[in-house]
Amino acid sequence: MAHHSPGYRCTECGWTTVKWVGRCGECQAWGTVIEEEAKTGILAKVTSINLADESMAKPITEISFSSERSHNPTRVDEFDRVLGGGLVAGATILLSGEPGVGKSTLLLEVAARTARDGKRVLYVSAEESANQVRIRAERTDALSDNLFLASETDLATVIAQVDAVRPELLIVDSVQTVSSSAIDSLAGGPSQVREVAQTLIRVAKERELPLLLVGHVTKDGTIAGPRLLEHLVDVVCQFEGDRQTSLRFIRALKNRFGPTDEVGCFEMTGDGIAEVRDPSGLFLSRATTPVSGTCVTIAMEGRRALPVEIQALVVSTTSPNPRRVTNGVDSSRVAMLLAVLERRAGIRLGDKDVYVSTVGGVRLSEPGADLAIAIAVTSAFHDRPIAPTVAAFGEISLAGEVRPVTSNHQRENEAVRMGFTTLVTDESGHLRQALTRAFESAATARERELDAAF
Repeated sequence: MAHHSPGYRCTECGWTTVKWVGRCGECQAWGTVIEEEAKTGILAKVTSINLADESMAKPITEISFSSERSHNPTRVDEFDRVLGGGLVAGATILLSGEPGVGKSTLLLEVAARTARDGKRVLYVSAEESANQVRIRAERTDALSDNLFLASETDLATVIAQVDAVRPELLIVDSVQTVSSSAIDSLAGGPSQVREVAQTLIRVAKERELPLLLVGHVTKDGTIAGPRLLEHLVDVVCQFEGDRQTSLRFIRALKNRFGPTDEVGCFEMTGDGIAEVRDPSGLFLSRATTPVSGTCVTIAMEGRRALPVEIQALVVSTTSPNPRRVTNGVDSSRVAMLLAVLERRAGIRLGDKDVYVSTVGGVRLSEPGADLAIAIAVTSAFHDRPIAPTVAAFGEISLAGEVRPVTSNHQRENEAVRMGFTTLVTDESGHLRQALTRAFESAATARERELDAAF
C-alpha cells in the first residue's frame, strides 16, 4: 500500500503544502497553516437521494415570505440606523473594534434596551465574570429582569445556556475566547474560531435567533481569526474611535439586510455610551473671531453630511527637509495638494513647515476635503483669515482643476442649515479661482464689519 503523508492547508486562503510552515506562501498570513487528515486516495461515492416535496427547488416567485416588518429595533437608534432598521431573526452580526473602544458597553446597552421591551436576552461573557458585567451594568443603568448573564468559555455550555434560557437575542463576547472541546487547539486559533462561529450561526439559523458576536482585531486593524468568519456572518460592523476623544463611530462593512453606507455616532461618558443624533457641531472650533489657517468642509460620513473644520499652520524653517505633519487627514494626499499649490497657485512652501489637522479627532479620507485643505494652507501662508460663513468642498486634480464630488446637494443643504452662506465648490472651475473667491468673501465680510462700526 502506498504511503500517504499528511498535508497542510492555510485556513485563510486554502493554500496547501506538504510540510508545515509558519507563514502561508500565498496570503503571507502567520500561523494559519494547519495539518489536514491524510487522504486515502479513494474518492467517496456520492449517492443520490429522494427529495421530499417541501425541499424541492421552486421558482422564486412561488417562495412564500412574510410581508411583516423583518427588522426588530433594538431601541438604540444609531445602531439600528447602521443595521438598516434593527435585528433580523436568525441573523448574525459581528462587531469588531480596537480594545477598549466600547464594544461590550454598546452591546450591554443594546441588551438592556431589548430586555426592557419584554424580550429575553442572554449575554454570554467569556472575558469577564458575571459579577464584573453586573458592576458595569449598574454603572450604565443597564439592569433588567429579562437580561440573563452567563460567564462561559466552553461552546457546549453556551449552547446549554441557550436551551435553558430560550432567549430572543443572544450576545457572545467574544468569539475568539470561546472554545470547543471537539477541537484540539487553543481558544482563538483559526480552527477554534471557525468551529465556534459555525456552530453558533447554525443554532441561530435553526431557532431564528438574532446573534451578536464580538470580534477581536489584530494590530493592523483586521478581524482576528480566519477570513471565513466574515463570510459566515450576515453583518460585519466596525466600531471606531480615538482613545483621546469620547466620540465613537460604528459603520457596516457588510450587510445582507441593509445599506453599508450608514454611520452611527456615539459618545463615551462616565455613565456609559450615549447616542449623538446630530453630530454636526462636534467638529467645529469654538473661536468667535476669524483665525488664519482655518476652513470648514462638508464631509460625507456614510449618508450623513458633517461640517468639519480643517486647520493649517505654515511656519518658516531652515531645515533642508521641511516637516509635513498631518492629523486626521491622509498625509500622502496633503503632500500632493502642497505640490499642486506650489505649481498651480504659486504658493512657495519649499522652505516652510506645514501642519494640517482636523478638529474633534475626526478622520477624513474622501477627496472632497481637498479644496478646504488648500484654502486653509493658503490662508495660513498669507496669514489672512477667511470669513466664518465660508464652507468649501471639492476634489483637486494635479492640473489644478476643482472637480465635483458625490452628494453635492446634500452637502449644500447641510451647509445652509449650519449657517454657511458662501459655498466654494467645483463651480469655481480652477484652484486659483476658488482661492480668490474664498478670500473675496473674507474681504466683503470685513467691509461689512467696518460699515457697521461707523
